[in-house]
Amino acid sequence: MPDNILKLGIPAGSLQDATAELFRKAGYNIKFSSRSYYPTIDDDEIECLLIRAQEMARYVEKGILDAGITGHDWVLETEAQVTEICELVFSKVSRRPVRWVLCVPNDSPVQSVKDLQGKRIATEAVGLTRGFLAKHGVEAEVEFSWGATEVKPPRLADAIVEVTETGNSLRANDLRIVEEILQSTTRFIANEEAYKDPWKKDKLDNIALMLQSCLAAEGKVGLMMNVRRADLENILQHLPALQKPTVSSLSDPDWVDVTTIVEEAVVRMIVPQLKAAGAKGLVEYSINKIID
Repeated sequence: MPDNILKLGIPAGSLQDATAELFRKAGYNIKFSSRSYYPTIDDDEIECLLIRAQEMARYVEKGILDAGITGHDWVLETEAQVTEICELVFSKVSRRPVRWVLCVPNDSPVQSVKDLQGKRIATEAVGLTRGFLAKHGVEAEVEFSWGATEVKPPRLADAIVEVTETGNSLRANDLRIVEEILQSTTRFIANEEAYKDPWKKDKLDNIALMLQSCLAAEGKVGLMMNVRRADLENILQHLPALQKPTVSSLSDPDWVDVTTIVEEAVVRMIVPQLKAAGAKGLVEYSINKIID
């Protein structure tokens, strides 16, 4: 058993698989068992606990966990005092931030938050909702929703505050958005005292570096090609590089090797242009990590 152990919270539920996949890309293998809340990881210095993202910040604040992954929205909702190590822009559906929105039925007379004075609002984010109403000077009854929030209006609530990525579920339940309350992304957070410990801080910073490097590489590929020196300037004009391309000399003084990183989506457009401009031996390769 190592002398130092990092207690790491892994979010259960919608972010669980996405988190495990991100860690896998970063070089950490996390395995889940249907009968255990303690996933295994191939690092003897890390002990994982599977816990709901909604509760993560609270347990990190109390020191039950040294660190964890959760949404910025849940840090705000629980008012937890934690250290944010980094932002991790990933989610269960897309790489866009999730949105907490105030919604009503399509045929509701409510047009703004002011129209909800004295009304009933159902939500899982009670604290966020009350804070939003207070900011607008609106007094309403805010009740905690245990799930299936979209089906509650109009019989069980006049409005809801719900999280959405695509808006598909809201539209399917005949709801329209009145106002956006908050945009939120995933954060890697740490207990304030744990992050002051040199060993834990170094361990957490290294994990954050690897996770962020994987996210930075998503959707990008590398391109290599041989180019005549006479064609180099023209070739470089066709390259939308992440940074300046690397140009290396070859054994033939009239030729150079050009290496760069580009968005995968543009490859199909620029490769024909590069070939037409004189590039030879074009090679596309995958990028797993990008570390600045």
